[in-house]
Amino acid sequence: MTLDRAWLLATARAEREALGRTIQYTPPDRWDAPSAAAGWRNRDVIGHLAAQEVAAAASVAEEPLTELEEFRKSLEGARFSLDAFNEWTVQRRAGEPFRSVVTEWGRAADLFLARAAKVAPEEWTARRVAWVVGEIGVSYLIQSRVVEWWLHGEDIRASADLEPRLEHPPIHSVNDLAIRMIPYALALAGLSFPRASVRVELSAAGGGSWHHGLAPHDVPPRGKEPDAVIEGRAYAFALVAGRRIPAEYYLADGTLLIGGDIELGETVLQHLRAFPA
Repeated sequence: MTLDRAWLLATARAEREALGRTIQYTPPDRWDAPSAAAGWRNRDVIGHLAAQEVAAAASVAEEPLTELEEFRKSLEGARFSLDAFNEWTVQRRAGEPFRSVVTEWGRAADLFLARAAKVAPEEWTARRVAWVVGEIGVSYLIQSRVVEWWLHGEDIRASADLEPRLEHPPIHSVNDLAIRMIPYALALAGLSFPRASVRVELSAAGGGSWHHGLAPHDVPPRGKEPDAVIEGRAYAFALVAGRRIPAEYYLADGTLLIGGDIELGETVLQHLRAFPA
């Protein structure tokens, strides 16, 4: 079940503004410092987001993803890699003035949000649009932008010695998307657990309750007991889903707990992700 349309659109607008404030509050000398993404400076993170927002705005309007098409042509038949595409877009912006990169991101994000707001309620759960990893539901694309803005915002804040943003809507968006992507994340590792399910109970900002199947299209029947239960703080779960902190760290200190089938719960957490491969 997708997130409520009005709630998600409001969350996306608020998160775009929050990332803008993070950029504003970051000391200028930190932009050339190494970021949480290996090999990228903090300013490169904004370059990555700028490219993503340009593509997202085009996608919602069903316009060509021109930068993606240009990259594919440059491959000359070689296999496409999302990591390689991201690196390519970052390097294209690496020598530009930082203000230009930030302006590109902000304008593209605003255009994306304006176009996203025009998605009709009757299209919310059914419409699919082109994206860098293939077709994606339009509501999932909007949610994925919230996820990227919050996660990369936390990357920048950590580098700039700013306090974490413990706000419910973006953290809940990260956790919700990660939980719905569990079958996909497991499949990337060649794993599938038909008819098995996990219940996730998260507290504090970003918290909520989910009961999800562990194989594609599996929906736990009413009254089914989960095979594994994961409980703990929503912020920690989001950092695990964002691949920022290993699950073992929070399991060791008790911030995250597993009940039921312990091995199955650990497998879910180890493969958890809030973004495509």
